[in-house]
Amino acid sequence: MPAQKIRLLLLGTGNMAASHARAFQGDPRVDLVACADVDAARAEKFAGRFGIKKSFGSLEKALAWGGFDAVSNVTPDRAHHPTTMAVLKAKKHVLCEKPLAENYPLAEEMAKAAEAAGVINIVNLTYRNVAALQKAKAMIAAGEIGEVRHVEASYRQSWLVGHHWGDWQTDPTWLWRLSEAHGSKGVLGDVGIHILDFTTYAIGMMPVSLQARLKTFDKAEGGKIGAYTLDANDSAMLSLEFANGALGVIHASRYMTGYANVLKLDVFGTKGAIEINHGMEWTELRACTGEDVHTQAWRRVIADPVETIYRRFISAIADGKMAEPSFRHAAELQKILDLCFTANAATRIS
Repeated sequence: MPAQKIRLLLLGTGNMAASHARAFQGDPRVDLVACADVDAARAEKFAGRFGIKKSFGSLEKALAWGGFDAVSNVTPDRAHHPTTMAVLKAKKHVLCEKPLAENYPLAEEMAKAAEAAGVINIVNLTYRNVAALQKAKAMIAAGEIGEVRHVEASYRQSWLVGHHWGDWQTDPTWLWRLSEAHGSKGVLGDVGIHILDFTTYAIGMMPVSLQARLKTFDKAEGGKIGAYTLDANDSAMLSLEFANGALGVIHASRYMTGYANVLKLDVFGTKGAIEINHGMEWTELRACTGEDVHTQAWRRVIADPVETIYRRFISAIADGKMAEPSFRHAAELQKILDLCFTANAATRIS
């Protein structure tokens, strides 16, 4: 326990903020002292719901008050850059939701500012919390599957098909994710960043080259519903080569019917293979290694629980030592995602 509790400001009180509030209020090292939102009434209501003593109608007012050590930034994607830059200028530690920024130049600016400020900076790539991922990474790093040769990964959603999360045609919560004008980078920006990090973190390598295909499907007459132009990508496919020459394919789509929210990762090596299936309430980790490669027998692998990013953020502040995933790492991921838009081409087969 630190000598004093770490005083935290929650910035943004929308849909994701409740998860942050519960996580930090469950950590005895944290005092959630305030929340802020551009909608002052929403911030005040949120503060009452979670027993937070202070609420502000703007970040500027919260910074003028200044009675906090760190910020958890849960604002919409397009607000990440301006709000985080202001927080860094005030030399406050910051946990920022993904994606770090709307594009690589902004993300790079944030990474440089965080490094110059000398504060703890972490991006909330929440699937780092999956114990199976941490176990798989350790097994791969230990050489249990030999040299990585091929990777297959996918992030599977289907809310454009089923109504398990509500009706996207009438709910702004989902409609904005389909509209570039409302700040969306489509499925690639929304969940593609997760499966890209999931994959590269597990194998310990970033890609050195890529090809990409992005697809937006017709979903409404004239491509619009009310104020929302439905022009963001619905499906994405990345073909990658990694630093050691291994090849990989990563898919992300909102049309993978039958899957609400599932991450799948298969890593094949010269001595074995590992696969992860991770859903909203379950995870399975399997391996085919050793003599089993001759009979294609797979065994389940047990993974011990791991510390969440929320707790690692607080631990990093308490210890005065940086932790991952940092803004620098998030900027490198954003560089790859940005390249997918310029690499979005195909040779037509006549």
